[in-house]
Amino acid sequence: MRRPRVKICCISSVEEAKLAIEYGASALGLVGHMPSGPGVIEDKLIYQIVRMVPPPISTFLLTSEANSRDIISHYKRVQTSTIQIMDELVNRDYELIRNELPNVKLVQVIHVIDHNSVKEAIEISKYVDAILLDSGNPNLSVKELGGTGRAHNWELNREIIRSIPVPVFLAGGLNEDNVRKAIETVEPFGLDLCSSVRTDGKLDRQKLSDFFKAIDKQS
Repeated sequence: MRRPRVKICCISSVEEAKLAIEYGASALGLVGHMPSGPGVIEDKLIYQIVRMVPPPISTFLLTSEANSRDIISHYKRVQTSTIQIMDELVNRDYELIRNELPNVKLVQVIHVIDHNSVKEAIEISKYVDAILLDSGNPNLSVKELGGTGRAHNWELNREIIRSIPVPVFLAGGLNEDNVRKAIETVEPFGLDLCSSVRTDGKLDRQKLSDFFKAIDKQS
């Protein structure tokens, strides 16, 4: 079984970015303004972090903007390699973003709630470079767009992966104790995590080490 890529999210400083890369992260998640959830930093700091990340490592802007023009404006302030769209895009106007930012990868978050999430992922996979499956709920009065630390239905995740042609990242409640089962059940292209490798909100060397060891552990 292929080893999944690992994206460490909620990076809050240049030092955290370097630490995540040191332990094996192939992508970093940088959180812009959100209605809820952890890891939010200023756009200026996102830009500073992006400038020091070596080219093989992908940088993801997590944006809560839902309008294509607003997403483009947000991106231009930070200049990451990838845009992670956390909410449903108004009118699914991905083409505008593609035309304006042809060299930027687009990842759409699907909040896995029920079988409608499977249909949503299949439809949206036509427009983006990858799908990220998470445990949020954008239908709440205060939108929950990720960072919940909750696992969700991995069987639905597996159904999505088998139904779409683009890579899929798995997020939501992954930790050293369940990651092997997640990999074997879902077989994702990549893993996305935040809280499980932190202590008091700070990236933790030991937890990073334990997580990466768990990925490589043979069952």
